[in-house]
Amino acid sequence: MSVPQRPSVESPLKQALATCRRHLAYAAGFSAIINLLYIAPTLYMLQVYDRVVPTRGVATLGFLTVLLLAGLATLSLLDLIRSRLLVRASARLERALARPILAATLNPRMRGKTAQAMRDFDALRQTVTGAGVLALFDAPWTVVYIGLCFLLHPLLGAMALVGSVTLIGLTIATERATRSRLAGANRAASWSYMSVSESAASSDIVQALGMREAMVRRHQDERAFVSTLQTQASFSAGRYLNLTRFIRLALQSLALGAAAYLAVDQQISAGAIFAASLLIARALAPIEQVIGSWKSLSEAHTAYASLDAILTEASEGAPRTLLPEPAPRLLVEQLSVLGAGRDRPVLQNLTFPISPGEVVGLVGPSGAGKTTLLRALVGVAEPSHGQVRLDGANISDWDCDRLGRHIGYLPQDVGLLKGTVKQNICRFRETLGEDLEEIDAKVVAAAKTCGAHDMILKLPLGYDTMLDWGGRGLSLGQAQRVGLARALFDEPRVVVLDEPNAHLDIEGETWLLRAIAGLKARGAAVIIVAHRSSMLEVMDQLLVVADGRLVERGARDVVLAKLNRPPEPAPQITRERESA
Repeated sequence: MSVPQRPSVESPLKQALATCRRHLAYAAGFSAIINLLYIAPTLYMLQVYDRVVPTRGVATLGFLTVLLLAGLATLSLLDLIRSRLLVRASARLERALARPILAATLNPRMRGKTAQAMRDFDALRQTVTGAGVLALFDAPWTVVYIGLCFLLHPLLGAMALVGSVTLIGLTIATERATRSRLAGANRAASWSYMSVSESAASSDIVQALGMREAMVRRHQDERAFVSTLQTQASFSAGRYLNLTRFIRLALQSLALGAAAYLAVDQQISAGAIFAASLLIARALAPIEQVIGSWKSLSEAHTAYASLDAILTEASEGAPRTLLPEPAPRLLVEQLSVLGAGRDRPVLQNLTFPISPGEVVGLVGPSGAGKTTLLRALVGVAEPSHGQVRLDGANISDWDCDRLGRHIGYLPQDVGLLKGTVKQNICRFRETLGEDLEEIDAKVVAAAKTCGAHDMILKLPLGYDTMLDWGGRGLSLGQAQRVGLARALFDEPRVVVLDEPNAHLDIEGETWLLRAIAGLKARGAAVIIVAHRSSMLEVMDQLLVVADGRLVERGARDVVLAKLNRPPEPAPQITRERESA
């Protein structure tokens, strides 16, 4: 069955850059005026040597000096405005893109692709406001300065043209020499940062098992590899940059000598000697700046391509139609889900309903696909085939935040976030500007439902106790109770629990069974993965999954009878005796 495609929408990155187009256009316009004003010192020098000195015109010198200072003041003011425009463009990019990029990093489908996303975004923003973009704005005016050199004398123009072509060739050579090394260094750096973060998150295990020195060595090797690639790229760029600087200084001096020769030969005036040197220096400066900024420009280009791919893939397209409050009715239709490598199915063609007020147990051996099925039910695992429907609507048609308000989910790894106990239970809903008193009431109600209220009150600051990432500061049993309260917050229509009693004591499990009975009484659809037999008494249906397939489904007692039935003895094979 083919899945209908959503209407194509322009990439959020391109949309954001379009909002900055006016800022960049004004900056380019100011760059044009600034480059025209850069000619003022050259004209001033020409007039001083060709008019003021021969005629001893002090009044003319004063008038020219006033004009020069006015031009330089205007240049400085426009340069300030140009830089402020680029800073505002960067701020606009932050407002337009920070949210979709952060949303992409929290998208389960994008896991593993977004580790470097915010660093790429910062690199792109900094390049927009940096010297590299200014050099790109100034680069086209090299042609104008070369033309002015030709006006002074064809020989000077030819020198400027040859120098510019040589530097452009060096720019291309720089790009070819550093592109692959910089790209490899960026990928290796991203992996290195992620590796260190993962090890830091498991620092307890690292220390307890005596792995600290091994991990330090491992991360040192990773960083050494990154440093090697960056060093090679920097060496290559440095060689070309130094060669560029040599050519620019040499041409500037040679132009001065050539102009002096032409002046001696009376082909140009004495003022043109210094004017030629200034014009050639100004013609070559933008190209040298581009080469000097090539690393940041290359990184920005790579960051743009990466961000564009991420945002395009993660984009949800046009705004979703707001669906009404759903009835707690789930229907799984021919659901298949591929594994992380997209090379084999974890689930294959599962079909079953879950009705309102029904508690369904999910059982099967380890690795059978139970957790993947639960992740698909809450819209986290993307089906490769089939679909999951909530009250008749495909859950992919729901906005994920609105869908999450109707779902209670407790994974095996509870996944508490850095924040207070209350913030974790209310799913950080207070940051959205909702009524705080109402949130507090719902938080306490959810905690009381699963028996976590008294336990939370015994914490140092009660509901305001600050937790670290992963719920550090709580025992596993306490963290599971807080996670259960989070799943029950705001009375969700569908509740999905993955081994909710794995770390609970007898009291906690008793409260869990009461909570499930309460969910059933108010008509919620509940599906639970559990390995303890004590959980079976609250279940109405049982689903048995093995090797990603649904091998048994039915009423609890019927399925249990089939599972507990002793295997039939294997038929005995008798051999007929051969007749003598």
